[in-house]
Amino acid sequence: MNLAKLVEGHRVIVAAGSGGVGKTTVAASVALWGALVGRRTVVITIDPARRLASSMGLGALGAGEREVPPEVFAKQGLGTVRGSLAAMMLDQKGAWDALVERHAPAEARARILANPFYQHLSQTFAGSHEYMAIEQLCVLAESGRYDLIVVDTPPTRNAIDFLDAPERMAEFFSSRLLRWLTAPAKSRVVNFASKPFYTVADRILGSQFLEDIAEFFGLFQKMAPGFVERADAVTRTLSDRRTTFVVVSTLEAAPVHEAEYFIEELERRHLHLGALVLNKVLPPYLRRTAATGVARSLGNDADAIAGKLRGIDAEPAAIARVLQTVGEGFLNYQVVAKREAEQRAELATNPEVVATVPYFDDDIHDLAGLLRLGDNIWR
Repeated sequence: MNLAKLVEGHRVIVAAGSGGVGKTTVAASVALWGALVGRRTVVITIDPARRLASSMGLGALGAGEREVPPEVFAKQGLGTVRGSLAAMMLDQKGAWDALVERHAPAEARARILANPFYQHLSQTFAGSHEYMAIEQLCVLAESGRYDLIVVDTPPTRNAIDFLDAPERMAEFFSSRLLRWLTAPAKSRVVNFASKPFYTVADRILGSQFLEDIAEFFGLFQKMAPGFVERADAVTRTLSDRRTTFVVVSTLEAAPVHEAEYFIEELERRHLHLGALVLNKVLPPYLRRTAATGVARSLGNDADAIAGKLRGIDAEPAAIARVLQTVGEGFLNYQVVAKREAEQRAELATNPEVVATVPYFDDDIHDLAGLLRLGDNIWR
């Protein structure tokens, strides 16, 4: 099994990992592979760095899907692409508005969209960014326009919020808090227990603000049945056999710890872990025994080796110090490389595929770079 074959068997790929490990780039590379083998592919990013668009030659991304033009593929030496590749950036406010359009009764839509409290909440509601990403995933899946949907999630700890978002939203719409908030709007009678709260809140926030809140929750309550049903559908999408997760990490201590935590969460929730991609891994030659002997010779026999070198305009003692430093540096890297190999073996017990990506001399900033990355992870 390799990553290419894994992706062939799935329709939704969710890339997760801590910040700075190359998760967005891996997601884009997986999406590019899908397009190259003939699939209609889209990648959704909620990464605020917005590096995905520049790597695809799209400029700025917005709420709608933007397809990579054929001439961009040709210009970067990829020739004719059998499928298609589109990308989009999640627009949280736009996604909320679309959600209201889909789930609110016709008579309530305009009032919800115009409500001042809704306009603020739709941009700041805790957890809604993650939920809206999954909602957008479901919308794209239901549209039938794409054979492969790749989702680039927030950093790992927030990605847990990504997994929890459907349940949290469903709980909110079913909660006593929501019923309590909507009761005054329905009855226009404030009971004895809540009167002190409203008296203080009115003094601090103003009556208009409280009226906006009451109206909003009163209207939003009408969306509750459809919203709870939708949250259940979202959960089913993540659990579907055609959905898999790709965890991206480096082998540094903090990212590895977060990757382990996320892998445990996926297992606990019975979600499919398809692959682990380890980025910025030291090359295998550092672990070879023959190389160890060469490095030790540079350190132990630096003076003798320096005396035999010709054509270098430097004192033999200076040359010896350089050789000794190179040898010691190689041995230090070798220790790190061996530890990385041990960590990889420890992490490789759960996923079906483990792929490694070496250090690249240059940053990946175009489709050709994504293809170069793909040579390491697809096969």
